[in-house]
Amino acid sequence: FWALVAEDYRTNDRDLGSQGFWTLFWHRFGNWRMSVRPKILRVPLTVLYRIMYKLCQWVCGIMLPYTVRVGRRVRLDHFGGMILVAHTIGDDVIIRQNTTFGIAGLGSMHDRPIIGNGVEIGAGAVVLGRIHIGTRARIGANAVVVRDVPPGAVVGGVPARIIRPGPET
Repeated sequence: FWALVAEDYRTNDRDLGSQGFWTLFWHRFGNWRMSVRPKILRVPLTVLYRIMYKLCQWVCGIMLPYTVRVGRRVRLDHFGGMILVAHTIGDDVIIRQNTTFGIAGLGSMHDRPIIGNGVEIGAGAVVLGRIHIGTRARIGANAVVVRDVPPGAVVGGVPARIIRPGPET
């Protein structure tokens, strides 16, 4: 737990005031608390987590539930407007402000995106549904992504389309 926190601190510019750092801290705390035994000891930790999770939403403007699998060296760049309800966020991912990850509709409540390693996501991007964003892909600002993005590709627009294919395609 503490090794991940230290890495998150370095990744987010060693800034104790960084909203991205604090959101990742409480996300990782939420996961760590689930490993505490016996379960009765989890109760106060769960109360603390829920309070701080809500505070991160209110103060930092970032929603990142502990159920999202988050990799290492993830950078939540800039302040707020982030709803990050993905299945997985890979290693070395950069996510900019006003970004939304989530379901595409009420009929698909568990269909959440998988964000690969090394992905950069521009400000205002929306990534919806059971889709996969390939390794080192780039998503342009304000893009609405509802289909898989191949590794290394650059996408943009509404709906997003491939602007530059990746070297792997």
